[in-house]
Amino acid sequence: MENLSFQYPAWYILLCVACGLVYALGLYYKDRTFVEQYPNLHKILGVVRFLAVTLLAFLLLKPLLKSLITETKKPVVVLAQDQSESIGTAFAEEGLAAYRTSWGGLKTNLEEKYEVKEYAFGSDVREGVDFELGDKISNLSKVISDIGDLYGNQNLGAVVMATDGIYNEGSNPLYAGAKLNVPVYTIALGDTTLKKDLILKRVFHNKIAYLGDKFSVQIDVAARNAVGSNTTVTVSKMVGNDRRKLQDIPIAIDKNDFFTTREIVLDANESGVQRYRISLSRIAGEATAGNNVKEIFVDVLDARQKLLLLANSPHPDISALRQVLEKNKNYQVTVNYINKMKDKVADFDFVVLHNLPSVQSDISSVLNVMNSRKIPRMFIVGTQTNLSRFNTVQPLLTIQGDIRNTNDVQGILSNDFNLFTIDDNLRNNLPTFNPLVAPFGDFKARGDAQILLYQRIGKIDTKYPLLLFGEENEVKIAVLAAEGIWRWRLFDYMQHQNHNIFEELIGKNFQYATLKTDKRRFRVSLSKNIFDENEPVIFDAELYNESYELINDPDVSLTVTDAEGRDFNFTFNRTTNAYTLSAGVLPVGAYRFRGNVNYNGQNLNYNGQFTVQPIQLELYETTADHAMLRNLSREYGGDVFYQNQLAELGISLSEKDIKPIIYSSTRTRSIINVKWIFFLLMGLLSVEWFLRRYFGGY
Repeated sequence: MENLSFQYPAWYILLCVACGLVYALGLYYKDRTFVEQYPNLHKILGVVRFLAVTLLAFLLLKPLLKSLITETKKPVVVLAQDQSESIGTAFAEEGLAAYRTSWGGLKTNLEEKYEVKEYAFGSDVREGVDFELGDKISNLSKVISDIGDLYGNQNLGAVVMATDGIYNEGSNPLYAGAKLNVPVYTIALGDTTLKKDLILKRVFHNKIAYLGDKFSVQIDVAARNAVGSNTTVTVSKMVGNDRRKLQDIPIAIDKNDFFTTREIVLDANESGVQRYRISLSRIAGEATAGNNVKEIFVDVLDARQKLLLLANSPHPDISALRQVLEKNKNYQVTVNYINKMKDKVADFDFVVLHNLPSVQSDISSVLNVMNSRKIPRMFIVGTQTNLSRFNTVQPLLTIQGDIRNTNDVQGILSNDFNLFTIDDNLRNNLPTFNPLVAPFGDFKARGDAQILLYQRIGKIDTKYPLLLFGEENEVKIAVLAAEGIWRWRLFDYMQHQNHNIFEELIGKNFQYATLKTDKRRFRVSLSKNIFDENEPVIFDAELYNESYELINDPDVSLTVTDAEGRDFNFTFNRTTNAYTLSAGVLPVGAYRFRGNVNYNGQNLNYNGQFTVQPIQLELYETTADHAMLRNLSREYGGDVFYQNQLAELGISLSEKDIKPIIYSSTRTRSIINVKWIFFLLMGLLSVEWFLRRYFGGY
């Protein structure tokens, strides 16, 4: 029912009536137009005008109509179905069809009294149940938490969970901390019988290894009701569809509840994503072999850089450097002498030139190759260095002096150096180290050189550079303007019984100098190289113009090729100034990809690879945990039913006294929006106009 209310005092209505009366009297009281023919017509017209003006004035008061709306909402019952693989293996085809029919009947019965909401859960929680039963993960605590978040403030009557009690992600639902103030009823699915079974429980391994290293793999093996049986753990490397056996490990099962751990060591002898298969040989009477095999993927990185220590002649500095650098597994160190050079300088990623160029060799051919290949380098100046030639082959330092005269210099760290950080321990101790031998003369830094160390001669701190870094034509260059760093290594050990300070100084120098800058103008990147089979593969791409500014004007295409050589073509979407692409969820296997873009007539490409690995969590545990379901229902005041008791569950829920909620709300609207008011006004004014027109008033 609607009630009338006003925004102004009610006595204003009298003013509206007075306004209408004054208007009507003023217009028709002394009007004698129709008196002779129709004596009472002016009275009728006056009444009509009075009503119209009064109503218009009344509407100016903005009267409101208020109505009370009442809505009855049924209690909500949530039906949640576990759709993980372990549920699928528990049902035969006929059994699943019968269960689906019973589920539909339960839903229909409950809808007579309740508002029924269906959810499926497994890898995630989603609305609707399709009984695909293919989720790779079971997370029972998440479904309880999500239902609590969605319906915690509504009239939730009960929650029904159909599951086998097996979870392999998330916490135990008994201790999930979800706030459900309603009964939780569980439908116990699956088989609790302990069958004879071998289980490859877990395989622990590094996801990343470096080429040439060894890495360990830990294998956990369990067996149930298989005492007296024997099995073999086989470790194989998969190359395409070929299987290369690496190791066999025999295992004797000596009890029914058996568990053991085996550890093996594998060689990372090939770069890229390597695929390994660990399998258990079947035993007689085993329930299933689906949990006897697991594949692992290891991304073997070839991060090693080839370093060449090229010297004019043997020197203890070379040995000191080599001992430090070879501790870093990312460096492959080679020593050559200029007059007996065995290796090609073009094969190296970084070159140390010790006492080169020298009086005997100006190393023109070596420098030409290094410049053409843009190989980073470090010059170490000594008593054999040709200073005039040295000044012309690098852009950082000019030395005007004579190598026949030398100074003993110590290193003082610069406060303005910012290419990398220096530890306080190194900063405090390095000035106390034994002096190096530097040419006597005048030292001047050139260009944009960054100075790490200045020379201290005797007790005088000079501005002569000792160690400095720079770059020319995108090639990183370092210069150490003295020899004898082997003394620093020995002094460090004498003072601290280790080489930590010396190794930190040399390590950081080489880490910066050997760092490669990616100057490619087109790049395609992945967040990782190994994806699970249930997660989408997402690519990002960047395109730079000649000034290395990000652009995304041209279209970028991507071709993904699987192990069988089939191509899948995609086109990137544009972001603010780059590109992104979701290739979706891909089948298990190894893939290669090739990105392509045409910019200003240039075809730019980028190649890479990735792998999609299977998720086998649902196969490791095949015995239903109905005890956990009983505890869960008891915790929330519900009960446990079995898959053939869905009708009884429906009856039990229908008999529960869960009251609906009545919601009341007030709706307010302006009376001026009522359509019949408009037609009433139009009718009154139209009648007045018609009568006056008809009887000759106009």
